[in-house]
Amino acid sequence: MSKTVRSFLFVVVAMSLLLAACGTPAAETQVVEPTATEAPVVVEPIAAPVEDPMAMYAPDAVSGDIITAGSSTVFPVTERMAELFQQEGYTGNITVDSIGTGAGFERFCVAGESDISNASRAIKDSEAEACKAIGREPLEFRVGTDALAVVVSAKNDFLTGLTIEQLGKIYSGEFSTWDQVDASFPAETIQVYSPGADSGTFDYFIEAVVGPLFKNAEGKADLDAGEAALLGLKGAQFSEDDNVLVQGVEGSPYAIGYFGYAYFAENSGALKAIAIESVEPFEATVNDVSYPLARPLFIYSTASIMQEKPQVAAFIYFYLTNLEDNIVDIGYFPAPAADMDGAMEAWLSATSK
Repeated sequence: MSKTVRSFLFVVVAMSLLLAACGTPAAETQVVEPTATEAPVVVEPIAAPVEDPMAMYAPDAVSGDIITAGSSTVFPVTERMAELFQQEGYTGNITVDSIGTGAGFERFCVAGESDISNASRAIKDSEAEACKAIGREPLEFRVGTDALAVVVSAKNDFLTGLTIEQLGKIYSGEFSTWDQVDASFPAETIQVYSPGADSGTFDYFIEAVVGPLFKNAEGKADLDAGEAALLGLKGAQFSEDDNVLVQGVEGSPYAIGYFGYAYFAENSGALKAIAIESVEPFEATVNDVSYPLARPLFIYSTASIMQEKPQVAAFIYFYLTNLEDNIVDIGYFPAPAADMDGAMEAWLSATSK
């Protein structure tokens, strides 16, 4: 348990103790008068038991189903938390669907079907407006940091790193063979693998890598043009399932792909993560912001959902308080302490309304 969470629990319990002390008349100390030959016997009052204010959010204290959907990148984190939540006594059903960030927000903000939306990017203004149109005020919880891994097969013996510009030219179609990237590379067709357009990973890649190669009338990155270039790339393979991308890349020395770091970590024997701008994706380079393709990870819910469905509030609380012990093992990196503090404050505010 993190220091933040321990401090939070200490404050809550301390407040409970103070309220108990103020709301209950102090027990009087009883003195039993002694006989002529006996010393006075002092009977100390018995302290009232302290009730745990968080007991109502324990996994075994809630019931009812929980539906989560969205990012394939956040999927391994939510899946792990769901398994642990059930191991701790929750007997309801938790659905964790990996359908991409965009599709997840559509299910959350348009259809209103899910309780929690997993996202590898922040919610867009248009998505937030769609949420509000159905009476949902999206509430953001930062849950970690991903270093987007650009990978090739372990069989690839010529590529160790790329610049952002080179990577963009590969994914926009300007480079179609490896010798166009570097004359010393084989004159073989570049086999491109990418998440699909419903993926937050795809959106982030367009924004950070491909879009900047195209300029609009104001001289700014034209993200629409970048997206059109990638989606129109001849021979490119797209999938919302990162495991499909893993299998495609590892099968050829001339393939290249990108996805969340957790999927690389899980398949590091068959894949090789390449350096971007001469920086490799590790915890140290993510934390010092030297790796250029690091990004935040989120889950979203609403205060009204958490109040109407205590099981959702309990799961999010469990999720936040168990991240420190699991996020690195899953293959991602902890969020900054200030962001984790903010997530817990958002949870507290939502559940106390």
